[in-house]
Amino acid sequence: MMALPAAPAWSSPQSASTGADSTASPPTPEVKIIGKAKPVQSLIDRKVYNVAADLNATTGSAADVLNTLPSVDVDADGKVSLRGDSKVVILVDGRPSAQLSGAGAGNGLQQFSANDIEKVEVLTNPPAEYRADGTGVINIVTKKARTLGTSGTLLASAGNGGRYVAGASGAHNTGTVKLSGGLGLRRDDRERIQVSNVALLAPGGGAASFSNTLAEEHTRRVIPSLKAGLDYRINDDQSLSADLNFRQRSGERRADQRYTSSLPDGSLTSSSDRRSDGREWSMSGSAGLGFKQKLSGPEETVDLLLQRTTDRERERYAYLNTATLPASGPRRDRLSLEHDFSSNSFNAAYRNELPEGRVLKLGFNVKRDNNSYANGGDHVDSLTEQIIVDPSLTNQFRYRQTVQALYASWEQTIGKWGVIAGTRTERTVAEGVLLTTGQRDTQRYAGIYPSLNLERMLNDASTLSLSLGRRLARPDPDDLNPYVDRKDIHNLRSGNPNLRPRETDALDIGYRVETDKNNYGVTAYLRQSRNGDTDVTTLLSPDVLLSTKVNWPKSRSGGMEFNVDAALIPALSGRLSGNLFYSEFVDSSLGMSGMKSTTGLNLKGSLDYRPTRGDTAQLSFSRAARRQTLQGEVSPVNLVNLGYKHQLTTDLSLVATVSDVFNGQRQRRTVSTPALMQQYERWQPGRIAFVGLTYLVGAPKKSKAASFEYDQ
Repeated sequence: MMALPAAPAWSSPQSASTGADSTASPPTPEVKIIGKAKPVQSLIDRKVYNVAADLNATTGSAADVLNTLPSVDVDADGKVSLRGDSKVVILVDGRPSAQLSGAGAGNGLQQFSANDIEKVEVLTNPPAEYRADGTGVINIVTKKARTLGTSGTLLASAGNGGRYVAGASGAHNTGTVKLSGGLGLRRDDRERIQVSNVALLAPGGGAASFSNTLAEEHTRRVIPSLKAGLDYRINDDQSLSADLNFRQRSGERRADQRYTSSLPDGSLTSSSDRRSDGREWSMSGSAGLGFKQKLSGPEETVDLLLQRTTDRERERYAYLNTATLPASGPRRDRLSLEHDFSSNSFNAAYRNELPEGRVLKLGFNVKRDNNSYANGGDHVDSLTEQIIVDPSLTNQFRYRQTVQALYASWEQTIGKWGVIAGTRTERTVAEGVLLTTGQRDTQRYAGIYPSLNLERMLNDASTLSLSLGRRLARPDPDDLNPYVDRKDIHNLRSGNPNLRPRETDALDIGYRVETDKNNYGVTAYLRQSRNGDTDVTTLLSPDVLLSTKVNWPKSRSGGMEFNVDAALIPALSGRLSGNLFYSEFVDSSLGMSGMKSTTGLNLKGSLDYRPTRGDTAQLSFSRAARRQTLQGEVSPVNLVNLGYKHQLTTDLSLVATVSDVFNGQRQRRTVSTPALMQQYERWQPGRIAFVGLTYLVGAPKKSKAASFEYDQ
C-alpha cells in the first residue's frame, strides 16, 4: 500500500472532531498508511506530536505523556505549564473538558489513560476558531476508527505499590456507521512528603523564632472509565455524531503532620501532631451531539455542536490533634469540601473551501459555566462528645460565567506563502456570590483578539514562520473563592475575588528543516502581559501562613526553543529539545518600582534503540530549570524514564516501564519577605514500575518490509 504524499507545510490541519473550539474538517479518506509515523509534524498554526513512540503511553497517564513534550511541563500534582505559564487551555478532540479545567485539572490528567491518546497538538498562537482563554492550547487527540472493519485493543499491566491498569477498547467502521467505545480501570497509589521551615524575623534583624512542619500523605485511588462514540452518515450531505465519556475517582487519603516551634537558642516552645483520615470521590463526564450539513458543495459545510460537561467532587476528612507542648488532651475535628461544576455550550461553524487554496471560516459560540462550592467544618467537644459546627469553616460560594464569541478566519496559499489570519471577539459576564455573607462580585468585559500565522517555504526542506496573537487568561473559579482552605492549619490558602483577567500579546518567529531522516528547528518568542497573577504568602500569626493570588500590572517573557530529531545510527535515534527562557515582572512588594527577572534552560531528550524489529529500548529525561517568583524562587526538577518493548507475536506485545527512576519529583520553594523566610519542599516519591501485555484484535497486519512501529 502506498503512503499518501506529504501535505504542504501551510495546509490546514484536520481536526480530530467537531468541537466547540475547532472547526469541522472534511471526512478523512479511508486509506491505510503503512510505515513509521513522524514523531513531530509542524503545521502553520501548531505542532503535532505522535505519542505512540513513548512507551510510557502504554501504562501511564496523560500527565506522563504531556511531560515529555517540548516546552510543556507537568509537576507532581499534574499541573501543566506551557513555556513556564500555567494558564494553558487543555482540550480533548478540540472540545473543552470539565475534568481538565480549573483547580482539578491536575487530578484529571493523572486519571486520563495515555493509552487512549493518538497524538497531541500544541498551539502557542492559536487561530481565531479557538477560544481566547489562556496563553496557549494543548489539544489531546484520542484514537479513532481510521480503517474499515472491526478492531480493538486489550491491555493489562501491573505495577509496584498495588498499582494496575486494565482496559479494552474497540471500533467498528462500515463507512456509513462508525462505532467506538472502551472500558478502563486504573488503581493509583501516591505518596507525598512536605517540609516547611519558617523563620520569623525580628524588626531589628535576625530570627525571632523558628518553626518546622513535616507532613506525610498517602493517597490510594481506583478510577473506572467508560467512553462511547457514534458517527453516522445520513446521506452524502448530512452526518450525525454523538459521544459520551465518563470517569470516576474514589479512594482514601491518610496524612500525618508534626509541627514544632522554637526560639533562636533551640528551646522548644510548642509541639503538636495532627493525624488525618479521609475519603475523596469525584465523577466527571461529558456528552456531545453534533450535526454536519454540506451546502452547495462538499467544500462548503455547516457544523452544529451541543455539549455538556460536568464534574462533581466530594472530600471528607477527620482529624485527631495531639499537643505535647504545652500538653493538652486530644481534639477531634472534621472538614467537608464539595464542588459541583457544569458547563453547557453551543457552537455553530461555517467553512467554505474556495478555489486557489482559500478557506473561509465563520463561527459563533456561547458557553455557560456554573460552579458551586459548599464547605464546612466542625469539632467534637471533648467533654460532652457533641458535634459543634465551626462557622469560620462554613462556606457556600457560587460562580457563574457566560462567554459569547464570534470569529472569522481566512486561509490562503500564495505561491510559497501560507497565511491564516483571523479575529475573534468575546464578551464575558461573570458573577461570584459568597452566600455565607451575601458578598457579590460581578465582572463584565469584552475584547477583540486578532491572530496571524504566516509560513514561507524556502526550499523543499526548510520553512520560515511567523505568528502574532492576543490572548486572555481568565482566573479560575477556585482562585476567586474567598474561602480559606484549612486542610493544613499552618499553611492556609485562600482565593481573591478581586482578581482580574490577564491579557497577553504574543510573537513567535521560527525556522525549521525537515528531511526524511532528520528534523531540527528553532523558535524565538516574546510575550507581554497585563494583570498577571501570582501567589503571595503573608504571616497571619507566629504559626500560621496564608497564601493567595494577587495581580501585578505587567510582565514580559521571551526565549528561544530548539529541537533536534535525528537518526544517529541505523538502530539508534534521538531527540533533544530545549527552552532557553527569560522573564521579568514588576515587583509589587517594592511599591511597583522594582523589576524581578529570571533566566534558565529547560531540556528534554530521549534515545530509542531498536536492535531488532521486535525489540525497542527507550531512555528519556527532562529538566525544568530554576524559576524566580515574586517572593523567592522555585528549584529545578529532574526526571528520568526507562522503557522496553518486545513484540511477542504480530498482535501481542510486552511492555515494561519505569518512570522517575531517580525519584526526581522534588520541588523546593523559597519565600523571603520583611516578616519571614520560608523554605518549603514538596517531594513525591515517584518511581513507578509497570509490566504489561497489549493485544490487538482485528488490527491490519504489517508488511514485512515495513519498519517496526508502536502505534496501531
